[in-house]
Amino acid sequence: MPRFGGPATMMRLPAQETAEGLDACFIGIPMDIGTSNRPGTRLGPRQIRDESRMMRPYNMATGARPFDEMQVADIGDVPINTFDLKKSCAIITDHYKQVLAHGVIPLTLGGDHTLTWPILRAIRDRHGPVALIHVDAHSDTNEHMFGEKEAHGCPFRRAWEDGCLQNDKVFQIGLRGTGYSPEDFNWGISQGWTVIPAEECWHKSLKPLMETIRSKIGNAPVYLSYDIDSLDPAFAPGTGTVEVGGLTTIQGLEIIRGCLGLNLVGCDLVEVSPPYDPSGNTAMIAANFLYEMLCVLPRPRR
Repeated sequence: MPRFGGPATMMRLPAQETAEGLDACFIGIPMDIGTSNRPGTRLGPRQIRDESRMMRPYNMATGARPFDEMQVADIGDVPINTFDLKKSCAIITDHYKQVLAHGVIPLTLGGDHTLTWPILRAIRDRHGPVALIHVDAHSDTNEHMFGEKEAHGCPFRRAWEDGCLQNDKVFQIGLRGTGYSPEDFNWGISQGWTVIPAEECWHKSLKPLMETIRSKIGNAPVYLSYDIDSLDPAFAPGTGTVEVGGLTTIQGLEIIRGCLGLNLVGCDLVEVSPPYDPSGNTAMIAANFLYEMLCVLPRPRR
């Protein structure tokens, strides 16, 4: 079958209704009702799956063969309520509790960044508070947006309030752009988080940074949340809130590959907006990053 044919699943993997018997799974959350600027991320999971069709099973750079060592499938999308963000957050948490009950590691295709908070609630109930590697142009720690506490600019403030995070093991990478006050980035620092602005990443390899992060996280369970707007818009224009001076795709790969050896319990890739991605390159990068996440997951003991 030509690679442009076959099932429209992530990497043309088998489709499965539940996570039973799997070590890792791809799962979509087609949601953009938490966005504050350009919409369209509800179409992100479908476009990422489509752009993943040319990806092959062997990682030429790292030598990883994830499908030789793990049972992996695409288990479809979370059935959100597209008219009610609060209900959707509850639906996501309940859905992920059922997924995690199978002992699987979920890799989520977003969807706007609001979704990370309800996922982390389910992760907390399964693994306890986790370390966090958050790659983003924005801190997403607002107290509220337009009077609402559920929004894509608030997920990590809500996760902190819900006791989902180990504060001495939270790392935010790539923050940049304009803001309303220094508090936009400093709130996390006041909680004990480590903030690495984009300017500190310019013109350098991020391998040393990831070595430091790995040593600080140790064996703690860790969640990786990757917002595609962390990349410079030259690489990823298809997103809702672009900011100049972002990371390169090479640095993105260094961050993800630098998670090898960590006790990853879940990952997501969010904020791909196909209406602003006419070439498909933003979704293609997202698909490759999700595959790289799969390649660094802990291998099953069974």
